[in-house]
Amino acid sequence: MANITFSSPIMDKDVTVYAVAGDKGTLLAIAKAHAIPIPCQCQDGECGSCLIKVTFLGNARPKAMALTDKEKLTLSVNGKLSRALLEKAEVEDLPPPYRLACQYIVRDEDILVEFSGEAGVEIDLRR
Repeated sequence: MANITFSSPIMDKDVTVYAVAGDKGTLLAIAKAHAIPIPCQCQDGECGSCLIKVTFLGNARPKAMALTDKEKLTLSVNGKLSRALLEKAEVEDLPPPYRLACQYIVRDEDILVEFSGEAGVEIDLRR
């Protein structure tokens, strides 16, 4: 089981939900099932409206989380995926902090998912 904590300035409080590890559903599908208001337009990895910041909780090293080709392109175009972060993702199996909820498959690990609540609005990294 994975614990997913959603946090956004548009939510009254953080919400933690449980996801079954190995489920092929995306993080966006899990959010929709629990009425978490992550913005989404195309739901296909092309628009970037479902941009999220993922923080891994706990002491274990994050599991390899392959980026889809659409996600690589969209995150790169939006300035969220540098060459260095892409190399770490592909060579060292270290996932980048920004992902697209419509492309992200949840693994068996606890995560914090932050989103602005508005498509195209930056997520504050100063925490």
